[in-house]
Amino acid sequence: MKLTLGFSPCPNDTFIFDALIHGKIDTEGLEFEPFYDDVETLNHKAFRGEPDITKLSYHAFAYVVDKYALLDAGSALGFGVGPMLIYKPPFERFIDKPDRTFQGEDGIGEVTDIFGIVPKLKIGIPGKYTTANFLLGLAFPEATNKEIMVFSEIEDAVISGKIDAGLIIHENRFTYQDKGLKKIIDLGDYWEKQTGCAIPLGGIVVNRKLPLDVQLKVNRLVRKSVEYAFANPKSGLEYIRSHAQEMSEEVMYKHIDLYVNKYSVDLGVEGRKAIQLMFDTALEKGIIPEIKEKIFLT
Repeated sequence: MKLTLGFSPCPNDTFIFDALIHGKIDTEGLEFEPFYDDVETLNHKAFRGEPDITKLSYHAFAYVVDKYALLDAGSALGFGVGPMLIYKPPFERFIDKPDRTFQGEDGIGEVTDIFGIVPKLKIGIPGKYTTANFLLGLAFPEATNKEIMVFSEIEDAVISGKIDAGLIIHENRFTYQDKGLKKIIDLGDYWEKQTGCAIPLGGIVVNRKLPLDVQLKVNRLVRKSVEYAFANPKSGLEYIRSHAQEMSEEVMYKHIDLYVNKYSVDLGVEGRKAIQLMFDTALEKGIIPEIKEKIFLT
């Protein structure tokens, strides 16, 4: 049986799926046809129920629980991995009163300042249904002046002044400072302080139309692929590099270290708790529709 498999070209995903799609593990009779898209494109393909297996943001997953079940393997959760809201100095141009200051990288100044100012900014976001935008909505529900952009274009849009602030994800965490940009707030840190849980960013889901034994097999194989990657971290280097948008090897592996961890092998009790809390919080605030299906595959 051949199954379509969608994920991003980012190092964390190519690291996870290298062994699976290149036959480095026994795939138990399954073949995988991979395709690569940014997370928001993957989200929309899942909305249409197209892929057999796909990466998607946890925010988007809330809208397709009727079509897909969440695997225990392959997820991106963690501490210190959340999206960041960045700006181009000086921040003072956004402040009405000249005697008020903003500390940028060294802190967020007075909380009343930052939480009052951000809703006035035009913010570039990497997609409506991304977990990044979900977190932005939790922290700044009045920040509605948003422009949807490809995540890799956000930094340059901030630099050019097309937008006032940018919501960055993935490897941009490692590059924004080199471009003279500064952090307003780390929304992953905001979530962690509010909840004490890891931040769920993206998960791997399987189409419910597939036979249950195939769904369970996919879950098992994704776990084996992650375990193989951890045991042989350089095995997929050329494959990862070929999709890494001219990243240095150092940045590639920083990216992998940040997003691939114990939760990628198995969500476990802690991972499931964090995901359920995110959904419960989003439902309470009216951000997502009511979920009637069981979220997890097993």
